[in-house]
Amino acid sequence: MAVTMKDVRNGMYVGYEGDVWVVTEFHHRTPGNLRAFVQCKIKSLTTGRVIDKTLRGGETFEDADVEYRHMTYLYGDDTGRHFMDQQTYDQAALPDDLLGDHVKYLLENMEVDVTYFNGRPIGVKLPVKVELKVVETVPGVKGDTVSNVTKEAKVETGLVVQVPLFVNEGDVIQVDTRDGSYVTRVSSR
Repeated sequence: MAVTMKDVRNGMYVGYEGDVWVVTEFHHRTPGNLRAFVQCKIKSLTTGRVIDKTLRGGETFEDADVEYRHMTYLYGDDTGRHFMDQQTYDQAALPDDLLGDHVKYLLENMEVDVTYFNGRPIGVKLPVKVELKVVETVPGVKGDTVSNVTKEAKVETGLVVQVPLFVNEGDVIQVDTRDGSYVTRVSSR
């Protein structure tokens, strides 16, 4: 199955030039009276090379031949992040540079889908929303009720999120892993 320009998304794995690439950035463009196209940056998972690619109507990427294995995140160390398959107890390690920003959403015992290509792990597919505990933020000012006012909050994984003023240290918040945005407060301390 081919990947058309309307299917392209960040984090998607595509086949190109006989290799597997990950889409790191994309923009749909419709300039004036011309036909729409997609500008994207793709990164090779075998060489690390990054290229710019433009897809116009009718052009496609190949579908990447990857498989997903449901695994549990165990821990991180100097060699990377370690995951275990709950069915076979096989373990896989992925270096932090391959995971990129996904590292900021991983908590011990979190269940994720690890992406495999040719029998080796190449990435992680996170849940859309994760619950993280706020470990550092400034207290909200009492009586400051202006709407859409936010402050920075650091969560237990080191990620910094813009949150509403009523969120305090110790609260558990839900964060969207696609863009790192605050969704809701799950519980307060």
